[in-house]
Amino acid sequence: MARGKLRIYLGAAPGVGKTYAMLSEAHRRIERGTDCVVAFVEHHNRPRTEVMLHGLEEVPRKELEYRGGVFTEMDVDAVLARRPAVALVDELPHTNIPGSRNAKRWQDVEELLAAGIDVVSTVNIQHLESLGDVVESITDVRQKETVPDEVVRRADQIELVDMSPPALRRRMAHGNIYKPDKVDAALSNYFRPGNLTALRELALLWVADRVDEYLNEYRSQHRVSKIWGSRERIVVGLTGGPEGRTLIRRATRLAEKGAGGEVLAVYISRSDGLTSASPKELAVQRTLVEDLGGTFHHVVGDDIPVALLDFARGVNATQIVLGVSRRKSWQYVFGPGVGATVARDSGPDLDVHLITHDEAGKGRGLPVARRAHLGRSRVLWGWLTGIGGPALLTLLLTHVDANLGLTNDMLLFLTLTVASALLGGLFPALASAAVGTMLLNWYFTPPVHRITIADPKNILALVIFVGVAVSVASVVDLAARRTHQAARLRAESEILSFLAGNVLRGETGLEELLERVRETFIMESAALLERTSDVEPWTCAGRVGPGQPVKRPEDADVDMPVGDHMSLALSGRVLPAEDRRVLAAFAAQAAVVLDRQRLQSEADQAKELAEGNRIRTALLAAVSHDLRTPLAGIKASVTSLRSEDVEWSEEDQAELLAAIEEGADRLDHLVGNLLDMSRLQTGTVEPLIREVDLDEVVPLALVGIPDPESVVALDIPETLPMVAVDKGLLERSVANVVENAVKYSPDGEPVVVSASALADRVEVRVVDRGPGVPDEAKDRIFAPFQRYGDAPRGNGVGLGLAVARGFAEAMGGTLTAEDTPGGGLTMVLTLPAALRHAPTPTDLSATATS
Repeated sequence: MARGKLRIYLGAAPGVGKTYAMLSEAHRRIERGTDCVVAFVEHHNRPRTEVMLHGLEEVPRKELEYRGGVFTEMDVDAVLARRPAVALVDELPHTNIPGSRNAKRWQDVEELLAAGIDVVSTVNIQHLESLGDVVESITDVRQKETVPDEVVRRADQIELVDMSPPALRRRMAHGNIYKPDKVDAALSNYFRPGNLTALRELALLWVADRVDEYLNEYRSQHRVSKIWGSRERIVVGLTGGPEGRTLIRRATRLAEKGAGGEVLAVYISRSDGLTSASPKELAVQRTLVEDLGGTFHHVVGDDIPVALLDFARGVNATQIVLGVSRRKSWQYVFGPGVGATVARDSGPDLDVHLITHDEAGKGRGLPVARRAHLGRSRVLWGWLTGIGGPALLTLLLTHVDANLGLTNDMLLFLTLTVASALLGGLFPALASAAVGTMLLNWYFTPPVHRITIADPKNILALVIFVGVAVSVASVVDLAARRTHQAARLRAESEILSFLAGNVLRGETGLEELLERVRETFIMESAALLERTSDVEPWTCAGRVGPGQPVKRPEDADVDMPVGDHMSLALSGRVLPAEDRRVLAAFAAQAAVVLDRQRLQSEADQAKELAEGNRIRTALLAAVSHDLRTPLAGIKASVTSLRSEDVEWSEEDQAELLAAIEEGADRLDHLVGNLLDMSRLQTGTVEPLIREVDLDEVVPLALVGIPDPESVVALDIPETLPMVAVDKGLLERSVANVVENAVKYSPDGEPVVVSASALADRVEVRVVDRGPGVPDEAKDRIFAPFQRYGDAPRGNGVGLGLAVARGFAEAMGGTLTAEDTPGGGLTMVLTLPAALRHAPTPTDLSATATS
């Protein structure tokens, strides 16, 4: 059966028209032929709302008595029996009268939805559970009736019923909401303009966040990478320079022009750690952007324009704010600059604003060359080869009269350029080509020692030399970048494959996953933080790594949000922008693992509760029958003895007294087993381990068995090691096992109790010749309240073996069942031996048989 759909009309305050809108929707659906009924609607004596109920079928309410009064609530059973297509249920957070089917009305609605009935309901923003503290701080009124946010968030449709504070106050003044005698008090307290404005803002923001969730889900499901400008998100690119404050303030003013604007300041540093940014200035700018309601982000990227655009598209930004370059005019020979590159590559979906400031054109340091991920030492050797190699080669050729010719000289210089390209990449090779060209022109191209070339063929040769050098350097640089990209993509695919496999198998725990995150991104620590609402403090759901725990996501070096109230926080270093995609997958998996662990814990608790309920049910059955049987016998015997109408002979009196004693013994045994089982279930059994001899304990366990000499045969060697057990628990275990064996043994076949030593253990074997137990039932006979075969009801409550195994395990031993050769069942009680205190063998008989 398909689950019903929930539609909610959300309002900022009472009287905005939620119920009226819901009833209007009902009339529209009825006109379309939909089977729609009123399950519960409260019109509060508002004439216009009451009129809207005309023509709608109402399900009779259920009357409940409470504290001398009669109250009405929604009759869930009647609605389920009526089974309409749509049910109208007003006031979703309402608390039902004690004695109702459910404690809260939203739980009633959940039943209707589960039955496939669509529900239309109403909620005020102040009744959302997460906003309770915020609403109380605004209105000084604590809302007692609340509904969990998740219930409202799961609604298929949420429609905001909005009304401006002046219009709502006019409705109040006209008597359309409350009775005239309550209007003045309401207008001067809860319905003050400031209160209504703040509540209206809460409602608008909450609905906006919900719409944002819908949009993100849609973009993710349909893999939409293009930016949709549904909400102004402005990314501010910071360099750490003093102009950052101007950019932040300008971006904030841009965001304020549109509703719901958001400012995200981002500072991009290079992976090599080279930066000219002032840490103090960055801290000031971070404080400024947070004070203005924005967020600060620190990412790593060797290509700053690419990293900035990746970040902007990742957060679905609509605008980028950058400062005019601080470069001097001559510095533009190194490239067009970040602003021009971002504006060129932003595309039609991102607007780029270049903001003038006082630092524009005042100069900045030389650009740091990218190293194509070749390694610092390798790049250094590339520069040494590219600059020092041509100089050494020139010195060698000018002092050795080899006369190789210009062509061979150029090939030698080209070899050094290729070597520098292979070692250091593009820039060392370009420098080598430039230096080699100048040296060839000065020393080896006629006329020598002059920057002129007489032969045009030599000009062509030098041009070819430069072209080949640049081409080789470019190819080597491109190959290095492609190799790095391929290695990165392979690593990402392995990580995502690992996460996908864990999702399917459900193997990794939260701590193991966080450790994998820490190792993958080379972090000092990783923590998963969560909170129940926007106003609650963060708590740590799981953490790995040394150091002090992070208390807030913003205190970490990297934070990756997971939904509204969960975040993955990493400490150790700032991550590159391209790593955040994989980190997001880890964060989502961490949330899934946490939910799985909690669901498993809840399932275990439910299983324990179910087991407890089963035991309680069986206990009630035992009390109602097995315990009453001996009590009935005792009472019958006592009543007979006290009867004045009958003269009992001494033999009859003795027989009745014996029946009383037998019933009391049975009752004492049953109650003892029940108490022992209760101790085991609650975990209150604490063994007092001592070293004892089996031949002292086992005979004591047979005291409660009638005529033990004829029904039990003991074979307990005196040479056995002492056992480390609790003497009382061992006696109870052996007594229960032997009693069970005697119960099932045929007449004339004694139960054999023997013992033997094996390594550091001692085994006590209780052998009977009864009907035996099939292999599939051998574990089941140790469960509480279990009887096997045709055991009579009056022979116990089925706790003996369960108590015996529980006591054995509490002492560090085991109790198992085996088949007796030739037929029957053998119980094997294994106990830890105290080998250091084993008794010395004597010449006396090794066995004691009775």
